[in-house]
Amino acid sequence: MKVRMHVILVFLFVITLATSANAQGQKVINPEALSKSSGYSHVVVVGNTIYISGQVPADATNAVVGKGDLRAQVTKVYENLKICLAAAGATFDDVVKMNTYVVNYKPEDVTIIREVRKNYLSKESPPASTLVGVQALVNPDFLVEIEAMAVKR
Repeated sequence: MKVRMHVILVFLFVITLATSANAQGQKVINPEALSKSSGYSHVVVVGNTIYISGQVPADATNAVVGKGDLRAQVTKVYENLKICLAAAGATFDDVVKMNTYVVNYKPEDVTIIREVRKNYLSKESPPASTLVGVQALVNPDFLVEIEAMAVKR
């Protein structure tokens, strides 16, 4: 009986979330200035919440920017995030959470990432953040990928 009640509660929760998302309307945005997405959307807006797919160091033609250069790649990724935010009517001040994935992460990489980050994020109220070292990303030339969530004020 406990398991059945738990299943019913989870089901109701999922239905509530889905209904809430549909009631608020879901808007998909794929900015022209970014590479063409295949099987995903760059930005999804539900109500005042903005979900940004992991951005990589690629230009609009899908060419890798800064091959082998972590600083150049992190900078390109932040520029891509900026494009996504602007397309949704937001700025970095609206970002509440970021996840950063770095290939073959070394402790000294965080210094480079922080130096670039400070040019985009508020020093006084930065978003919640996670940094994870990974073995690889979708393209072997990508050194970093960053996803973000924002809430428009």
